[in-house]
Amino acid sequence: MSRLPNMALSLALVLSAGGAVLVPAEAEPVADHSISGVPAITQVGEELSFAQAYAGADRTVVRHPGATYVKVHFAELRLAPGDYVTVASPDGREVHTYRGNPALGQSRPDDSSFTRHGTRGFAAMSVEGDTAVVTLHESGRGASSYRVDRYWRGFTDAEVMAHNPALMSVCGTDARRDTVCYQSSHPTEYAKSAAVARLLIGGGGLCTAWRVGNTNRLLTNNHCVSTQSGVASSEVQFQYECATCGGNNPRPGTKVSGATMLKTSPGGSSRLDYTLFSVDDFAAIEQFGTLYLNTRAPVTGERIYIPGHGDGRPKRLSIYEDTQGGALCTVRSANADSYNMSYSCDTSGGNSGSPVLSADHKVIALHHLGGCPGNRGARMSLIYPEISGLIDNNDDQAPPGRRFENTTDVRITDLATVESPITVSGVGGSAPAALSVSVDIKHTYRGDLVVSLVSPDGTSFLLEDFPDSDSADNVVRTYSVNASAETADGRWALRVRDQANQDVGYIDSWSLQFPSA
Repeated sequence: MSRLPNMALSLALVLSAGGAVLVPAEAEPVADHSISGVPAITQVGEELSFAQAYAGADRTVVRHPGATYVKVHFAELRLAPGDYVTVASPDGREVHTYRGNPALGQSRPDDSSFTRHGTRGFAAMSVEGDTAVVTLHESGRGASSYRVDRYWRGFTDAEVMAHNPALMSVCGTDARRDTVCYQSSHPTEYAKSAAVARLLIGGGGLCTAWRVGNTNRLLTNNHCVSTQSGVASSEVQFQYECATCGGNNPRPGTKVSGATMLKTSPGGSSRLDYTLFSVDDFAAIEQFGTLYLNTRAPVTGERIYIPGHGDGRPKRLSIYEDTQGGALCTVRSANADSYNMSYSCDTSGGNSGSPVLSADHKVIALHHLGGCPGNRGARMSLIYPEISGLIDNNDDQAPPGRRFENTTDVRITDLATVESPITVSGVGGSAPAALSVSVDIKHTYRGDLVVSLVSPDGTSFLLEDFPDSDSADNVVRTYSVNASAETADGRWALRVRDQANQDVGYIDSWSLQFPSA
Protein backbone atom coordinates (compact mmCIF):
# COMPACT_ATOMS: atom_id res chain seq x y z
CA MET A 1 0.00 0.00 0.00
CA SER A 2 1.33 3.48 -0.83
CA ARG A 3 1.98 5.50 2.33
CA LEU A 4 1.64 9.20 3.11
CA PRO A 5 4.28 10.45 5.56
CA ASN A 6 3.21 9.80 9.15
CA MET A 7 -0.31 8.85 8.05
CA ALA A 8 -0.29 5.01 8.14
CA LEU A 9 -0.67 4.32 11.83
CA SER A 10 -0.91 1.35 14.16
CA LEU A 11 -2.28 1.53 17.69
CA ALA A 12 -0.86 1.58 21.18
CA LEU A 13 -3.05 0.70 24.13
CA VAL A 14 -3.73 3.12 26.96
CA LEU A 15 -5.81 1.93 29.90
CA SER A 16 -8.26 4.38 31.42
CA ALA A 17 -10.99 4.41 34.05
CA GLY A 18 -13.97 3.01 32.01
CA GLY A 19 -12.09 0.67 29.72
CA ALA A 20 -9.46 1.03 27.03
CA VAL A 21 -8.72 3.88 24.66
CA LEU A 22 -6.84 3.04 21.47
CA VAL A 23 -4.68 5.93 20.22
CA PRO A 24 -2.24 6.29 17.28
CA ALA A 25 1.29 4.93 17.65
CA GLU A 26 4.00 4.12 15.08
CA ALA A 27 3.28 3.15 11.48
CA GLU A 28 2.32 -0.41 10.53
CA PRO A 29 0.30 -0.79 7.31
CA VAL A 30 -1.42 -4.14 6.88
CA ALA A 31 -3.06 -4.87 3.56
CA ASP A 32 -3.31 -3.56 0.02
CA HIS A 33 -6.86 -3.74 -1.32
CA SER A 34 -6.16 -2.09 -4.68
CA ILE A 35 -6.50 -3.98 -7.95
CA SER A 36 -3.58 -3.66 -10.34
CA GLY A 37 -4.17 -2.28 -13.79
CA VAL A 38 -6.79 0.12 -15.09
CA PRO A 39 -9.45 0.66 -13.91
CA ALA A 40 -8.81 0.13 -10.22
CA ILE A 41 -10.85 0.38 -7.04
CA THR A 42 -10.65 3.85 -5.52
CA GLN A 43 -8.83 3.70 -2.18
CA VAL A 44 -10.72 5.61 0.52
CA GLY A 45 -9.23 3.97 3.61
CA GLU A 46 -6.61 1.64 5.01
CA GLU A 47 -6.39 -1.32 7.37
CA LEU A 48 -4.32 -0.93 10.52
CA SER A 49 -3.21 -3.44 13.13
CA PHE A 50 -2.92 -2.80 16.84
CA ALA A 51 0.45 -2.50 18.51
CA GLN A 52 -1.01 -4.94 21.01
CA ALA A 53 -4.38 -6.63 21.11
CA TYR A 54 -6.66 -6.08 24.05
CA ALA A 55 -9.45 -8.06 25.71
CA GLY A 56 -11.26 -7.77 28.99
CA ALA A 57 -12.50 -4.19 29.07
CA ASP A 58 -16.22 -3.48 29.04
CA ARG A 59 -15.60 -0.43 26.83
CA THR A 60 -12.98 0.27 24.18
CA VAL A 61 -12.70 3.51 22.20
CA VAL A 62 -11.08 3.13 18.79
CA ARG A 63 -10.09 6.63 17.72
CA HIS A 64 -8.12 7.78 14.69
CA PRO A 65 -8.07 11.61 14.59
CA GLY A 66 -9.31 12.95 11.27
CA ALA A 67 -10.64 9.64 9.97
CA THR A 68 -13.86 9.79 7.96
CA TYR A 69 -14.97 6.38 9.23
CA VAL A 70 -13.77 3.63 11.57
CA LYS A 71 -14.50 -0.06 10.99
CA VAL A 72 -13.64 -2.43 13.85
CA HIS A 73 -12.54 -6.07 13.50
CA PHE A 74 -13.17 -8.62 16.27
CA ALA A 75 -10.71 -11.49 16.52
CA GLU A 76 -12.88 -13.05 19.23
CA LEU A 77 -16.35 -12.53 20.70
CA ARG A 78 -17.79 -14.70 23.47
CA LEU A 79 -21.19 -13.75 24.82
CA ALA A 80 -23.19 -15.30 27.63
CA PRO A 81 -26.98 -15.55 27.15
CA GLY A 82 -28.53 -12.09 27.41
CA ASP A 83 -25.26 -10.24 26.85
CA TYR A 84 -24.42 -8.25 23.72
CA VAL A 85 -21.82 -5.92 22.26
CA THR A 86 -22.36 -2.64 20.40
CA VAL A 87 -20.12 -0.65 18.08
CA ALA A 88 -21.35 2.93 18.02
CA SER A 89 -20.53 6.53 17.30
CA PRO A 90 -19.89 8.59 20.45
CA ASP A 91 -23.17 10.51 20.02
CA GLY A 92 -25.24 7.34 19.52
CA ARG A 93 -26.38 8.35 16.03
CA GLU A 94 -25.03 5.09 14.65
CA VAL A 95 -25.20 1.81 16.61
CA HIS A 96 -24.39 -1.72 15.39
CA THR A 97 -25.46 -4.52 17.76
CA TYR A 98 -24.28 -8.15 18.00
CA ARG A 99 -25.90 -10.64 20.38
CA GLY A 100 -23.76 -13.52 19.23
CA ASN A 101 -20.61 -14.12 17.22
CA PRO A 102 -21.77 -13.98 13.58
CA ALA A 103 -18.56 -15.64 12.39
CA LEU A 104 -19.71 -18.73 14.30
CA GLY A 105 -23.29 -18.59 13.01
CA GLN A 106 -24.66 -17.12 16.24
CA SER A 107 -26.39 -14.05 14.76
CA ARG A 108 -29.88 -13.09 15.93
CA PRO A 109 -32.51 -11.80 13.45
CA ASP A 110 -32.22 -8.21 14.70
CA ASP A 111 -28.42 -8.15 14.78
CA SER A 112 -26.53 -5.76 12.52
CA SER A 113 -24.82 -6.96 9.39
CA PHE A 114 -21.13 -7.87 9.45
CA THR A 115 -18.30 -8.54 7.00
CA ARG A 116 -15.70 -11.28 6.68
CA HIS A 117 -12.07 -10.64 5.79
CA GLY A 118 -10.44 -14.00 5.18
CA THR A 119 -9.31 -14.56 8.76
CA ARG A 120 -10.79 -15.67 12.05
CA GLY A 121 -13.42 -13.31 13.38
CA PHE A 122 -15.56 -10.64 11.74
CA ALA A 123 -15.81 -6.91 11.24
CA ALA A 124 -18.67 -4.74 12.39
CA MET A 125 -20.30 -2.25 10.06
CA SER A 126 -18.30 0.97 9.78
CA VAL A 127 -19.06 3.99 11.95
CA GLU A 128 -18.91 7.46 10.36
CA GLY A 129 -16.39 9.85 11.91
CA ASP A 130 -13.05 9.27 13.61
CA THR A 131 -14.25 7.32 16.66
CA ALA A 132 -15.97 3.99 17.26
CA VAL A 133 -16.99 2.97 20.78
CA VAL A 134 -17.09 -0.77 21.52
CA THR A 135 -19.24 -1.57 24.56
CA LEU A 136 -19.89 -4.93 26.22
CA HIS A 137 -23.37 -4.99 27.77
CA GLU A 138 -23.41 -7.67 30.49
CA SER A 139 -26.22 -9.07 32.60
CA GLY A 140 -23.88 -9.56 35.56
CA ARG A 141 -22.58 -13.09 35.02
CA GLY A 142 -19.14 -11.89 33.90
CA ALA A 143 -18.66 -14.69 31.38
CA SER A 144 -18.53 -12.55 28.22
CA SER A 145 -15.45 -11.15 26.49
CA TYR A 146 -14.21 -9.78 23.19
CA ARG A 147 -10.91 -9.00 21.48
CA VAL A 148 -10.41 -6.29 18.88
CA ASP A 149 -7.27 -6.90 16.82
CA ARG A 150 -7.43 -4.34 13.96
CA TYR A 151 -9.51 -1.68 12.26
CA TRP A 152 -9.89 0.36 9.09
CA ARG A 153 -9.92 4.14 8.99
CA GLY A 154 -11.28 6.35 6.22
CA PHE A 155 -9.02 8.82 4.41
CA THR A 156 -9.57 12.56 4.41
CA ASP A 157 -10.46 14.17 1.05
CA ALA A 158 -6.82 15.19 0.59
CA GLU A 159 -5.61 11.65 1.24
CA VAL A 160 -8.16 10.20 -1.18
CA MET A 161 -6.73 12.44 -3.91
CA ALA A 162 -3.13 11.57 -2.94
CA HIS A 163 -3.81 7.82 -3.04
CA ASN A 164 -5.74 8.05 -6.31
CA PRO A 165 -3.85 10.54 -8.53
CA ALA A 166 -5.90 9.65 -11.64
CA LEU A 167 -9.20 10.02 -9.84
CA MET A 168 -11.07 12.51 -11.96
CA SER A 169 -12.84 11.87 -15.29
CA VAL A 170 -14.61 15.21 -15.27
CA CYS A 171 -15.13 16.55 -18.77
CA GLY A 172 -14.80 20.33 -18.62
CA THR A 173 -16.52 21.90 -15.62
CA ASP A 174 -17.68 19.46 -12.93
CA ALA A 175 -21.46 19.78 -13.08
CA ARG A 176 -22.26 17.14 -10.47
CA ARG A 177 -24.35 18.15 -7.47
CA ASP A 178 -25.67 16.46 -4.32
CA THR A 179 -28.74 14.39 -5.13
CA VAL A 180 -30.93 16.50 -2.83
CA CYS A 181 -30.19 19.55 -4.98
CA TYR A 182 -32.50 18.03 -7.60
CA GLN A 183 -35.34 16.99 -5.29
CA SER A 184 -37.65 19.72 -6.61
CA SER A 185 -36.33 20.42 -10.12
CA HIS A 186 -35.83 16.76 -11.15
CA PRO A 187 -37.97 14.71 -8.73
CA THR A 188 -37.87 11.48 -10.75
CA GLU A 189 -34.08 11.52 -11.17
CA TYR A 190 -33.80 12.24 -7.45
CA ALA A 191 -36.17 9.40 -6.55
CA LYS A 192 -34.38 6.91 -8.80
CA SER A 193 -31.03 7.74 -7.21
CA ALA A 194 -32.27 6.30 -3.89
CA ALA A 195 -31.60 2.78 -5.21
CA VAL A 196 -27.89 3.60 -5.65
CA ALA A 197 -25.43 2.80 -2.85
CA ARG A 198 -21.85 3.34 -1.76
CA LEU A 199 -19.90 0.08 -1.92
CA LEU A 200 -17.12 -0.15 0.70
CA ILE A 201 -14.95 -3.12 -0.33
CA GLY A 202 -12.65 -4.90 2.09
CA GLY A 203 -12.80 -1.96 4.48
CA GLY A 204 -10.80 0.43 2.28
CA GLY A 205 -11.87 0.23 -1.38
CA LEU A 206 -14.73 2.17 -2.91
CA CYS A 207 -17.11 1.67 -5.85
CA THR A 208 -20.83 2.16 -6.50
CA ALA A 209 -23.57 -0.52 -6.51
CA TRP A 210 -27.33 -0.43 -7.03
CA ARG A 211 -30.47 -2.51 -6.68
CA VAL A 212 -31.70 -4.12 -9.89
CA GLY A 213 -35.18 -5.60 -10.37
CA ASN A 214 -37.73 -6.74 -7.82
CA THR A 215 -35.68 -9.24 -5.81
CA ASN A 216 -32.52 -9.23 -3.71
CA ARG A 217 -30.09 -8.37 -6.50
CA LEU A 218 -27.42 -5.69 -6.87
CA LEU A 219 -25.02 -4.80 -9.68
CA THR A 220 -21.51 -3.36 -9.64
CA ASN A 221 -18.33 -3.81 -11.71
CA ASN A 222 -16.28 -6.97 -11.97
CA HIS A 223 -13.16 -4.87 -11.37
CA CYS A 224 -14.69 -3.80 -8.04
CA VAL A 225 -15.82 -7.23 -6.78
CA SER A 226 -15.31 -10.51 -8.62
CA THR A 227 -15.23 -13.25 -5.94
CA GLN A 228 -17.39 -14.56 -3.12
CA SER A 229 -14.79 -13.40 -0.60
CA GLY A 230 -14.93 -9.92 -2.12
CA VAL A 231 -18.71 -9.81 -1.72
CA ALA A 232 -18.48 -11.09 1.87
CA SER A 233 -15.99 -8.34 2.78
CA SER A 234 -18.16 -5.53 1.37
CA GLU A 235 -20.56 -3.06 2.95
CA VAL A 236 -23.40 -1.65 0.88
CA GLN A 237 -24.33 1.80 2.21
CA PHE A 238 -27.69 3.22 1.11
CA GLN A 239 -28.69 6.84 1.69
CA TYR A 240 -25.08 7.99 2.16
CA GLU A 241 -25.94 11.43 0.83
CA CYS A 242 -26.10 15.03 2.02
CA ALA A 243 -29.24 16.21 3.76
CA THR A 244 -28.97 19.70 2.26
CA CYS A 245 -27.69 20.90 -1.11
CA GLY A 246 -23.96 21.58 -0.80
CA GLY A 247 -24.12 21.02 2.93
CA ASN A 248 -21.38 18.39 3.29
CA ASN A 249 -23.56 16.78 5.97
CA PRO A 250 -24.10 13.15 4.95
CA ARG A 251 -26.18 10.91 7.16
CA PRO A 252 -24.67 7.53 8.13
CA GLY A 253 -27.20 5.77 5.93
CA THR A 254 -28.40 2.17 6.07
CA LYS A 255 -25.58 -0.38 5.90
CA VAL A 256 -25.88 -4.03 4.97
CA SER A 257 -23.26 -6.58 4.00
CA GLY A 258 -22.73 -8.49 0.80
CA ALA A 259 -24.11 -12.04 0.90
CA THR A 260 -23.71 -14.14 -2.26
CA MET A 261 -21.92 -13.53 -5.54
CA LEU A 262 -24.33 -14.76 -8.21
CA LYS A 263 -22.50 -14.05 -11.47
CA THR A 264 -19.54 -12.08 -12.74
CA SER A 265 -18.54 -11.25 -16.30
CA PRO A 266 -15.68 -12.99 -18.11
CA GLY A 267 -13.04 -11.09 -19.99
CA GLY A 268 -12.01 -8.46 -17.45
CA SER A 269 -12.73 -4.74 -17.21
CA SER A 270 -12.28 -4.05 -20.93
CA ARG A 271 -15.48 -5.95 -21.72
CA LEU A 272 -18.85 -5.99 -19.90
CA ASP A 273 -17.30 -5.71 -16.44
CA TYR A 274 -20.27 -6.61 -14.20
CA THR A 275 -20.90 -8.54 -10.99
CA LEU A 276 -24.37 -9.50 -9.75
CA PHE A 277 -24.73 -10.23 -6.03
CA SER A 278 -27.17 -10.28 -3.10
CA VAL A 279 -27.05 -8.73 0.38
CA ASP A 280 -27.90 -9.71 3.92
CA ASP A 281 -30.89 -8.02 5.59
CA PHE A 282 -32.57 -7.24 2.27
CA ALA A 283 -35.68 -5.99 4.12
CA ALA A 284 -33.66 -3.03 5.44
CA ILE A 285 -32.98 -1.67 1.94
CA GLU A 286 -36.25 -2.40 0.12
CA GLN A 287 -37.53 1.03 1.14
CA PHE A 288 -35.01 2.68 -1.20
CA GLY A 289 -36.62 1.27 -4.31
CA THR A 290 -34.97 -0.36 -7.29
CA LEU A 291 -33.91 0.22 -10.89
CA TYR A 292 -34.92 -1.63 -14.05
CA LEU A 293 -32.85 -2.39 -17.13
CA ASN A 294 -33.30 -1.04 -20.62
CA THR A 295 -32.85 -4.11 -22.81
CA ARG A 296 -32.67 -2.11 -26.06
CA ALA A 297 -29.49 -0.73 -27.60
CA PRO A 298 -28.57 2.90 -26.82
CA VAL A 299 -28.98 5.69 -29.39
CA THR A 300 -26.36 8.33 -30.07
CA GLY A 301 -27.56 11.70 -28.79
CA GLU A 302 -30.19 10.43 -26.36
CA ARG A 303 -30.34 11.93 -22.89
CA ILE A 304 -28.72 10.14 -19.91
CA TYR A 305 -27.92 10.82 -16.25
CA ILE A 306 -25.66 9.10 -13.68
CA PRO A 307 -26.03 8.86 -9.88
CA GLY A 308 -23.01 7.57 -7.96
CA HIS A 309 -20.31 7.94 -5.32
CA GLY A 310 -17.39 9.50 -7.17
CA ASP A 311 -14.29 10.16 -5.03
CA GLY A 312 -15.97 8.25 -2.18
CA ARG A 313 -18.08 11.31 -1.49
CA PRO A 314 -21.79 11.42 -0.64
CA LYS A 315 -24.01 10.53 -3.58
CA ARG A 316 -24.16 13.03 -6.45
CA LEU A 317 -26.07 13.24 -9.72
CA SER A 318 -24.62 13.98 -13.16
CA ILE A 319 -27.49 15.51 -15.14
CA TYR A 320 -25.77 18.39 -16.98
CA GLU A 321 -22.47 18.20 -18.84
CA ASP A 322 -20.92 21.50 -17.72
CA THR A 323 -23.30 24.07 -16.24
CA GLN A 324 -26.62 23.84 -14.43
CA GLY A 325 -29.44 24.47 -16.89
CA GLY A 326 -27.08 24.03 -19.83
CA ALA A 327 -26.54 21.03 -22.09
CA LEU A 328 -27.90 17.78 -20.68
CA CYS A 329 -25.75 14.65 -20.54
CA THR A 330 -26.19 12.59 -23.71
CA VAL A 331 -24.79 9.48 -25.37
CA ARG A 332 -21.74 10.57 -27.36
CA SER A 333 -21.37 7.30 -29.26
CA ALA A 334 -23.80 4.40 -28.94
CA ASN A 335 -21.12 1.99 -30.20
CA ALA A 336 -17.80 3.32 -28.96
CA ASP A 337 -16.45 -0.24 -29.25
CA SER A 338 -17.77 -3.80 -29.17
CA TYR A 339 -19.01 -3.50 -25.58
CA ASN A 340 -19.35 0.16 -24.63
CA MET A 341 -21.19 3.37 -25.29
CA SER A 342 -19.46 6.69 -24.51
CA TYR A 343 -20.47 10.02 -22.96
CA SER A 344 -19.03 13.20 -21.45
CA CYS A 345 -21.24 13.08 -18.33
CA ASP A 346 -18.97 13.79 -15.34
CA THR A 347 -17.66 10.86 -13.27
CA SER A 348 -14.64 10.15 -11.09
CA GLY A 349 -12.99 7.31 -9.19
CA GLY A 350 -15.65 5.64 -7.06
CA ASN A 351 -18.28 6.00 -9.79
CA SER A 352 -17.23 2.56 -11.04
CA GLY A 353 -20.38 0.44 -11.03
CA SER A 354 -22.77 3.41 -11.35
CA PRO A 355 -25.94 2.99 -13.40
CA VAL A 356 -26.29 5.12 -16.54
CA LEU A 357 -29.99 5.89 -16.93
CA SER A 358 -31.83 7.01 -20.05
CA ALA A 359 -34.67 9.54 -20.28
CA ASP A 360 -37.22 6.82 -19.48
CA HIS A 361 -35.38 6.29 -16.16
CA LYS A 362 -34.17 2.79 -16.95
CA VAL A 363 -30.53 1.69 -16.87
CA ILE A 364 -29.00 1.64 -20.33
CA ALA A 365 -25.33 1.11 -19.38
CA LEU A 366 -23.03 0.19 -16.49
CA HIS A 367 -20.34 2.84 -15.99
CA HIS A 368 -16.81 1.50 -15.64
CA LEU A 369 -14.23 3.47 -17.66
CA GLY A 370 -13.14 7.10 -17.42
CA GLY A 371 -11.28 9.23 -19.94
CA CYS A 372 -12.74 12.41 -21.39
CA PRO A 373 -14.33 13.02 -23.74
CA GLY A 374 -15.20 9.34 -23.85
CA ASN A 375 -16.21 8.07 -20.41
CA ARG A 376 -17.66 4.64 -21.06
CA GLY A 377 -20.37 2.30 -19.85
CA ALA A 378 -20.95 -1.32 -20.83
CA ARG A 379 -24.16 -1.55 -22.85
CA MET A 380 -27.00 -3.06 -20.86
CA SER A 381 -28.40 -4.65 -24.02
CA LEU A 382 -25.34 -6.94 -23.88
CA ILE A 383 -25.32 -7.49 -20.11
CA TYR A 384 -29.01 -8.30 -19.77
CA PRO A 385 -28.98 -11.58 -21.77
CA GLU A 386 -26.25 -12.91 -19.45
CA ILE A 387 -28.16 -12.19 -16.21
CA SER A 388 -31.82 -12.27 -17.29
CA GLY A 389 -32.40 -15.65 -15.63
CA LEU A 390 -31.14 -14.32 -12.29
CA ILE A 391 -33.16 -11.09 -11.97
CA ASP A 392 -36.81 -10.00 -12.13
CA ASN A 393 -36.81 -7.04 -14.51
CA ASN A 394 -40.61 -6.70 -14.60
CA ASP A 395 -41.26 -3.05 -13.78
CA ASP A 396 -45.02 -3.63 -13.68
CA GLN A 397 -44.41 -4.33 -9.99
CA ALA A 398 -42.94 -0.88 -9.40
CA PRO A 399 -45.25 1.17 -7.16
CA PRO A 400 -47.01 3.84 -9.27
CA GLY A 401 -48.15 7.19 -7.96
CA ARG A 402 -46.25 9.82 -5.98
CA ARG A 403 -43.69 9.57 -3.19
CA PHE A 404 -42.99 12.22 -0.56
CA GLU A 405 -40.00 12.00 1.80
CA ASN A 406 -38.40 13.83 4.72
CA THR A 407 -34.68 13.08 5.22
CA THR A 408 -33.96 15.72 7.87
CA ASP A 409 -32.82 14.16 11.15
CA VAL A 410 -35.09 14.77 14.16
CA ARG A 411 -33.53 14.06 17.55
CA ILE A 412 -35.41 11.75 19.97
CA THR A 413 -34.49 12.47 23.59
CA ASP A 414 -35.57 10.65 26.75
CA LEU A 415 -39.28 10.92 27.60
CA ALA A 416 -39.92 13.29 24.66
CA THR A 417 -42.47 13.32 21.82
CA VAL A 418 -41.16 14.57 18.47
CA GLU A 419 -42.56 14.93 14.97
CA SER A 420 -41.10 14.92 11.46
CA PRO A 421 -43.44 16.58 8.91
CA ILE A 422 -44.12 15.94 5.23
CA THR A 423 -46.27 18.34 3.21
CA VAL A 424 -48.23 16.54 0.48
CA SER A 425 -49.47 18.60 -2.45
CA GLY A 426 -50.87 17.93 -5.89
CA VAL A 427 -52.35 14.53 -5.07
CA GLY A 428 -55.92 15.72 -4.47
CA GLY A 429 -58.92 13.87 -3.13
CA SER A 430 -58.79 11.35 -0.32
CA ALA A 431 -55.77 9.43 0.88
CA PRO A 432 -55.70 5.73 -0.10
CA ALA A 433 -56.91 2.74 1.85
CA ALA A 434 -53.38 1.35 1.59
CA LEU A 435 -51.09 4.33 2.22
CA SER A 436 -47.49 3.07 2.35
CA VAL A 437 -45.46 4.58 5.20
CA SER A 438 -41.74 3.74 5.23
CA VAL A 439 -39.87 4.53 8.45
CA ASP A 440 -36.15 4.62 9.31
CA ILE A 441 -35.55 5.41 13.00
CA LYS A 442 -32.14 5.01 14.63
CA HIS A 443 -32.65 4.30 18.36
CA THR A 444 -31.11 1.85 20.81
CA TYR A 445 -33.61 -0.35 22.70
CA ARG A 446 -36.69 0.34 20.59
CA GLY A 447 -38.97 -0.98 23.36
CA ASP A 448 -38.98 2.65 24.53
CA LEU A 449 -40.86 3.82 21.43
CA VAL A 450 -44.41 4.42 20.24
CA VAL A 451 -44.60 5.37 16.55
CA SER A 452 -47.65 7.00 14.92
CA LEU A 453 -48.69 8.68 11.68
CA VAL A 454 -50.61 11.96 12.05
CA SER A 455 -52.89 13.12 9.21
CA PRO A 456 -53.51 16.75 8.16
CA ASP A 457 -56.62 17.01 10.37
CA GLY A 458 -54.78 15.63 13.41
CA THR A 459 -56.02 12.03 13.27
CA SER A 460 -53.40 9.68 14.71
CA PHE A 461 -52.74 6.20 13.27
CA LEU A 462 -50.71 3.90 15.52
CA LEU A 463 -47.93 2.26 13.52
CA GLU A 464 -46.04 0.52 16.33
CA ASP A 465 -46.16 0.33 20.12
CA PHE A 466 -43.12 -1.76 20.88
CA PRO A 467 -43.19 -4.06 23.94
CA ASP A 468 -41.10 -2.81 26.84
CA SER A 469 -38.99 -5.97 26.55
CA ASP A 470 -37.98 -5.34 22.90
CA SER A 471 -34.24 -4.66 23.27
CA ALA A 472 -33.50 -4.56 19.54
CA ASP A 473 -32.12 -1.39 17.95
CA ASN A 474 -33.71 0.76 15.24
CA VAL A 475 -37.02 0.74 13.37
CA VAL A 476 -36.65 0.14 9.61
CA ARG A 477 -40.08 -0.92 8.42
CA THR A 478 -42.85 -0.15 5.95
CA TYR A 479 -46.47 0.05 7.17
CA SER A 480 -49.78 0.08 5.30
CA VAL A 481 -52.36 2.52 6.69
CA ASN A 482 -56.04 2.77 5.82
CA ALA A 483 -56.23 6.56 5.50
CA SER A 484 -59.20 6.65 3.14
CA ALA A 485 -61.16 8.94 5.50
CA GLU A 486 -58.40 11.57 5.32
CA THR A 487 -57.60 14.30 2.80
CA ALA A 488 -54.42 13.49 0.87
CA ASP A 489 -53.01 17.01 0.57
CA GLY A 490 -51.71 18.78 3.65
CA ARG A 491 -49.26 18.34 6.51
CA TRP A 492 -48.63 14.73 7.56
CA ALA A 493 -46.26 13.89 10.39
CA LEU A 494 -44.40 10.93 11.82
CA ARG A 495 -44.77 11.15 15.61
CA VAL A 496 -42.39 9.26 17.90
CA ARG A 497 -42.83 9.10 21.68
CA ASP A 498 -39.96 7.96 23.93
CA GLN A 499 -41.32 6.43 27.14
CA ALA A 500 -38.18 5.60 29.13
CA ASN A 501 -34.81 6.94 30.23
CA GLN A 502 -31.30 6.00 29.05
CA ASP A 503 -31.69 5.16 25.33
CA VAL A 504 -31.98 7.93 22.72
CA GLY A 505 -31.83 8.25 18.94
CA TYR A 506 -33.30 10.13 15.99
CA ILE A 507 -35.71 9.90 13.07
CA ASP A 508 -33.36 9.37 10.12
CA SER A 509 -35.94 9.52 7.32
CA TRP A 510 -39.47 8.52 6.42
CA SER A 511 -41.71 8.61 3.35
CA LEU A 512 -45.30 8.38 2.09
CA GLN A 513 -46.13 6.49 -1.12
CA PHE A 514 -49.45 7.41 -2.76
CA PRO A 515 -50.67 5.01 -5.46
CA SER A 516 -51.89 6.36 -8.78
CA ALA A 517 -55.60 7.02 -9.20
